[in-house]
Amino acid sequence: MATDRALAAPSSRTRRLAALTAVMAIVLAACGSSATPAPTAPPTAAPTTAPSTGPTVAPSTAPSTGPTAAAIPSPEAGTFRMGTEPWLGYGPWWIAAAKDTFGANGVTAKVTSFDTDDQINSALLSGQIDGSNIATHTALRLISSGTPITIVLLLDQSNAADAIVAGPSINSIADLKGKKVAYEEGTTSDILLRYALAQNGMTINDIVKVPTPAAQAGIAVIAGKVDAAVTYEPYLTSALQQDAKFKLIYKAAEKPGIIGDVFVVRNEYLASHPGQVFGLLKAWGGAMDFYKSNTAEAQGIIEKAVGANPGDLKTAFDGVQLYTLAEAKALMTGGGYGATLTEVKKIATDAGIITSPVDETKVMNTTFITALVP
Repeated sequence: MATDRALAAPSSRTRRLAALTAVMAIVLAACGSSATPAPTAPPTAAPTTAPSTGPTVAPSTAPSTGPTAAAIPSPEAGTFRMGTEPWLGYGPWWIAAAKDTFGANGVTAKVTSFDTDDQINSALLSGQIDGSNIATHTALRLISSGTPITIVLLLDQSNAADAIVAGPSINSIADLKGKKVAYEEGTTSDILLRYALAQNGMTINDIVKVPTPAAQAGIAVIAGKVDAAVTYEPYLTSALQQDAKFKLIYKAAEKPGIIGDVFVVRNEYLASHPGQVFGLLKAWGGAMDFYKSNTAEAQGIIEKAVGANPGDLKTAFDGVQLYTLAEAKALMTGGGYGATLTEVKKIATDAGIITSPVDETKVMNTTFITALVP
C-alpha cells in the first residue's frame, strides 16, 4: 500500500509479524470451513490461501443498499475472495477458519495472504479479490485514487503497539521541539507522530526529522543518536527493556482508531452479494466470541498461523484491541470513528500519502453492522 504500515515492499504488516518472531530473541535476552485452512507459517512472495473479514464504521453514502435487521438475506452462492496480510489485527479470520465460523454462518471464504502492499492493492483494483483487510489510511488512499471499495467493518486498533519512545530528558510531546526524532516516513509511525504533534500545537517542521526504518528507530534512540523514536512492537519492548530510563511518551491509544484497520469490499460485490457480507461479519463475530472466552487457545491459533511459537506474541497482543461486532458498531455509528477518518485523511494528505481528493463521509457503509447488532 503506498502504504499500509510502510511505503515499500515487503509490506509492513509482513515485516511486523516477521519482526515479532525474529526479534523475540532480542526481547528475551533483554529480559534477562469452507474457508481455506489457515497457514502454518508467514507467506512467501506468492499469494497463498488463508482466512477472511471484520467490523464497520460511521454512517456513509457509499453503496448503502442493504436490508434492515428484519430482512437479513441468506448468503448467496459462491466464494468470497478475500485478501489479507499476516497481522494480528486480522487474526480472528484464522480463528474463523480453525473453528469454522464461516461455514456455521453459511459462507465460503477463500482468503489469500499477500506479502506486499502493492500486491494486495493491485488485486483489489483489478477485481482478483472481492474484499480486503487494510489500514484506515490505506483505505482512504485507495478510494481517493479511484479504487471502487467501501469500508464495512472496523477490525482493530493499536493501543500500545504503536508509540513514541524517548529518553530521560524528554517527558512530553512538547519537549520534542527542535529535537531529533527517528521514524519511518509514509507509514503508521508517520501518522501517529503528526497527530501527536498537532494535538500539542506543533507540526512536523517543529522537529528534526530523522527518516529511519521502524526496526532501527528504537535502536537509534537507545544509542543516543536521536532524542526520540516512533516505532511499534516488538521494537518498543526491546528498547524499553534495554534501558529503564526510557519510556513511552505517547501511545496510539491517546486517539483510539488513529492507527487501525478496516475490512473493505468492492462496491459491485457489496451490491450483488449482501448476504455473503452479512455472513462474513457474523463469522467474525463468532470468532471474536471464541477469542473472548478461550483467549489462550485463540491466540495460539493466531501465533501458529503467523509462524510464531506459543506465547511469543503476548506483548503484541496486549497492545492491539480486536473489536467485537458490538464494539465496532458503537465506534462506527456515533463513537467517533467518523471524526477519526477526517483526522487520518488530513494527516495522510499532509504527509503526501493521499494525493487526490477524497470525501471521507462517503467511504463507509454501516447498514450491515447496524442490522446485525441491536
